[in-house]
Amino acid sequence: MSTFAKPENALKRAEELINVGQKQDALQALHDVITSKRYRAWQKTHEKIMFKYIELCVDMRRGRFAKDGLIQYRIICQQVNVNSLEEVIKHFMDLSTKRAELARTQAEALEEALDVDDLEADKRPEDLMLSYVSGEKGKDRSDRELVTPWFKFLWETYRTVLEILRNNSKLMALYADTAHRAFQFCKQYKRTTEFRRLCEIIRNHLANLNKYRDQRDRPDLNAPESLHFYLDTRFEQLKVATELELWQEAFRSVEDIYGLTSMVKKMPKSSLMAIYYAKLTEIFWISSSHLYHAYAWFKLFQLQKSFNKNLNQKDLQLIASSVLLAALSASPYDHLKTASHLELEHEKERNLRMYNLIGFNIDAKIETRDVLSRSSLLADLVSKGVMTYVTQEVKDLYNLLENEFLPLDLASKVEPLLTKIAKLGGKISSASSVPEVQLSQYIPALEKVATLRLLQQVSQVYQTMKVETLSKMVPFFDFSAVERISVDAVKHNFIAMKVDHMKGAIIFGDLGFESDILQDHLSVLAINLNKSRSLIYPSQSKASKLSAMLPSLADIVDKEHKKLLARKSIIEKRKEEQERHLLEMEREEETKRIKLQKKTEEAEQKRLASEFEERKHQRILREIEEREREEAQALLNDVGKRIKKKGKKPIIEGEKVTKQSLMELAMQEQVRERQEMEKKMQKLIKTMDHFERAKREEAAPLIEAAFQRCLAEEKLRHERDQQLEVELSRERHEGDLKEKYRLARVMEHKMELEERVVRSRQAEFDRMKAEREERIGQILKARKEERDLKRKMLFYLKTEKERLDRLLEEEETRKREEAEKRKKEEAERRAKLDEIAERQRKREQELEERERLRKEAILRGTPPPLDGPTRPSELPAAGVSAPAAAAAAPAAAGGGSGGGKYVPRFRRGGAAETATAQPDRWGSGKQEERETAPPSDKWRPSSFGGGGGKSWSSSRFSR
Repeated sequence: MSTFAKPENALKRAEELINVGQKQDALQALHDVITSKRYRAWQKTHEKIMFKYIELCVDMRRGRFAKDGLIQYRIICQQVNVNSLEEVIKHFMDLSTKRAELARTQAEALEEALDVDDLEADKRPEDLMLSYVSGEKGKDRSDRELVTPWFKFLWETYRTVLEILRNNSKLMALYADTAHRAFQFCKQYKRTTEFRRLCEIIRNHLANLNKYRDQRDRPDLNAPESLHFYLDTRFEQLKVATELELWQEAFRSVEDIYGLTSMVKKMPKSSLMAIYYAKLTEIFWISSSHLYHAYAWFKLFQLQKSFNKNLNQKDLQLIASSVLLAALSASPYDHLKTASHLELEHEKERNLRMYNLIGFNIDAKIETRDVLSRSSLLADLVSKGVMTYVTQEVKDLYNLLENEFLPLDLASKVEPLLTKIAKLGGKISSASSVPEVQLSQYIPALEKVATLRLLQQVSQVYQTMKVETLSKMVPFFDFSAVERISVDAVKHNFIAMKVDHMKGAIIFGDLGFESDILQDHLSVLAINLNKSRSLIYPSQSKASKLSAMLPSLADIVDKEHKKLLARKSIIEKRKEEQERHLLEMEREEETKRIKLQKKTEEAEQKRLASEFEERKHQRILREIEEREREEAQALLNDVGKRIKKKGKKPIIEGEKVTKQSLMELAMQEQVRERQEMEKKMQKLIKTMDHFERAKREEAAPLIEAAFQRCLAEEKLRHERDQQLEVELSRERHEGDLKEKYRLARVMEHKMELEERVVRSRQAEFDRMKAEREERIGQILKARKEERDLKRKMLFYLKTEKERLDRLLEEEETRKREEAEKRKKEEAERRAKLDEIAERQRKREQELEERERLRKEAILRGTPPPLDGPTRPSELPAAGVSAPAAAAAAPAAAGGGSGGGKYVPRFRRGGAAETATAQPDRWGSGKQEERETAPPSDKWRPSSFGGGGGKSWSSSRFSR
């Protein structure tokens, strides 16, 4: 074991050993310092030593050394500076993670490299035999040798850190962070075996925490911060377990969370509880516990509705639909109806356990299968208002399966609804513990429930039925699947049916008197008969009383209903206010507790810092006093020895001797000794000088004789070497001449071969050069032709585009001119027509004035003035054209105004017709005029339509 005066010396020694490649010795030296009891007082040097120690352990993959060193360092700095331990552990985990990642990146195939079932298991015998027998190592084997050891070391690092930090209240955050890192390691590399071991380790740590309550640094689970770390670790464990599809471990994690909350008697935050119930839904669905799955969904819906204010209507609709479909997917019959007493007891314990996990507190004396069942869950969904949020398809499906009685049409009406429901689902838009909801997962269970309902309703209506008929009625399954479903239903007394395969028939209704259907059959029949009799023969007194009570009864019921609704809303508001008030109080208490805890922690840190400084100051003073005492004792011993050697009287130890007097005495002795030593040295120098001079005088002739002898020997050796070199040079020259004569005979052949090779290569070069120039010329010619063709094509496209643009421009100009011309002609025609219409209006006003004057003259008895023709015979015929009629009109008028003048109807007849029409001037005369008028007089062209236009006019309209 190495011993050092100071820890800094050990660190320097370790660095020197590392520089020369002796890492094991350096690690051992640092380990001796850390485990030594001499250096238990923490210093900053200890942290540097631990960093170097951890680096060596990681480089050499010495996990046990690292664990031992960290345990010793925890003992050193637990009460003084626990933050230093935290930094060292973080450095340890970071180094291990980096080296593992580096090894993973160096390997080319990670999946093959990590193809081991257990990171803690040693090599198998067959692997060792294969490595010795095979000559070449495969790539997967090299990857395994490179990557797997580092991942084993990383896993061992996590275990070591968790073991060191367990039950340490000051490093709870680092403990939780290490657990999260280990969970992510298992999740990233699919390490299911290590994940199970990790969960068991954390579970044992909590058990030991509750078992040994007298530990000094034991965490307090009632403290909010400690509870938060423990719960956060368990929830992360639950998430990773579900992602790795380790459902048994996930269920154990759920039990851990429930046990932890039951231990501290405080529920976690609503966000964590939402994650809890979301994972419970997955676990129960995988385990085919549809009823528990539905109850977990119900609790999750209540949590999301109450606390998640970011949910929109669509998200709430999806979650509510999932709740209702999960409840409908549960089996409609009780599986324990025919179970034994032992099975019932076991199932009762299991149900109590599950209900506690879900969050329902039920008395063990009450029959749990009656309290929490499919029917009670559906009733709760209706009463709690979940039905108001579900989609219409899910609501229709609920009515068909639970309320309607359609034995023949049930499956045909359920099938399109299931098709629509299978398309529903999607991602939740707001922040929720359930990222995605897919309703298609409930389709198989709903098809089974629909088949059971159909069989139940058919068994109540029919006694026998053909197999083909039932197969047509159930489109979801073939008859073999229906038969399996019916066997399970018959086993649990849900329906009574038999299948006769020889006859191809199904027989229903073979239940005994103990069944629920026939148990009260006679009483139901009596009640129905009594109702029928009362409807056929109603009682007069009862009818009168009922008629008198009915009006007031409706009002009373309505009022009571309103009162109940108002009371329910008031109760709900009070509950919400009370819950809000409780939540606010809890938040205030938690903030106060956190502030108080921070203050106490700060005060504790200040106290510890002041105590540490005081202890440090006292330690320094003690060290100074001890050092002075040791120096004084050493000086006293030294002075005493020197005085004894000189025969002087020694200083008595009992006398009062101070350090200053001792130092003065020592200085005097040292000065005296130095003077005596200088005198001795002078004498010795003089003696040595005479001795050296005498030696040189005696050695001078001997050195000269030795030099002459060595010179003669060197001359002989030089002559012999020169003669040998001359002989060797002559032999080499003769050998070179012989070789020259031998090679001179083949020089002509060599020249001929060289010329032949040069000629053939020159010919090949010329041929390839010509081919290359020809190929380059062809390429240049082709490129030139391509450029010319492209240039011509561009020129053609440009001219064609310009021609088309010019044609389009001319066409637009022509169309614009034609449109302007048409607008001008249309304006002229309209002006002309307006002029004609104005002229016609004036004429009509004139005619109306004349007609008015004529009527007034008739009423006064004076004959009207005859200004124009009044008989129809004087008008032009129907077949006469407009110019002819215009020419004939002046002649018929006897020299009246010019042609084209309008002639009123009453001017067209003669005097006889006028006289005959006068007796009946108010109606008969007009009637005769209408009857005797020519056809062309009723609808005729205008006599002044000079512009080619026609105006439809009539005598009754002109009037």
